[in-house]
Amino acid sequence: MFHWDDDPDLNITPLMDVMLVLMAVLMIAAPTITYQEQITLPQGSKQSQTKKSDSLTIRMDKNQKIYINNDVYSLDTFPSQFANKSDMDPKTNIYIRADEDLAYKDIMFLLKSVKNAGFENVSLVTQ
Repeated sequence: MFHWDDDPDLNITPLMDVMLVLMAVLMIAAPTITYQEQITLPQGSKQSQTKKSDSLTIRMDKNQKIYINNDVYSLDTFPSQFANKSDMDPKTNIYIRADEDLAYKDIMFLLKSVKNAGFENVSLVTQ
């Protein structure tokens, strides 16, 4: 007579081993799959040229003197004089070069003055 086990155990260890191996293979192979789609881009106008954006460099030395081209300003009077003089496009790139010995508040005052004059693209230049 054949004896049946009343409490059968299901051994899933080989199934888990196979699944882990398949997962590892897919994780390695998936990033290497690339798709190449053929697309045709529209033709652009060869006559239009991009205009080089204007830029202005503002320098400030350790004595708080501000230089724009050949003009010299003091830190106290700079905001009003710069606002009156600035007839440039607000999208002009402004580069500020300041001496490293200056106090942080002086550089931020200069930066805030340029931004209050309406310029959007203001950058601090470092070495």
